[in-house]
Amino acid sequence: MTPDDRPSDAPGPRPRPRPLDPPMVPFAVGGTIAWAVAGLVLFLFFRDWLESTGRTDWLWICLTGLLLGFPGTATMMRHDAHRRRRRAGSAQP
Repeated sequence: MTPDDRPSDAPGPRPRPRPLDPPMVPFAVGGTIAWAVAGLVLFLFFRDWLESTGRTDWLWICLTGLLLGFPGTATMMRHDAHRRRRRAGSAQP
C-alpha cells in the first residue's frame, strides 16, 4: 500500500501535496485585459455619470491598472521562463 492509498483516518503523517505552479502569464494578461475593458466600458457608457457624480478618478484607476499590467506581464513571462528551465533541469537525471 502506497502512502497515497492510505485511508484518510489512518494514523501517521499525511504526505504533503506538491505545490501548484501554474503558468502565470495568462493571469497577468487576463488582469490587464480586465482593466482595459473596465476602463473602456466606463469611458464609453458611464462618462457623463462619472463626471456628474465626481467619480472620474475611476477612469484613472482603470488606466493605472492597465499600465501596471504591462510590467506585471513581463515579470510573469520571466517567472514562467525560469519555471520551465527549473522543470527541465530537474527532469534530467
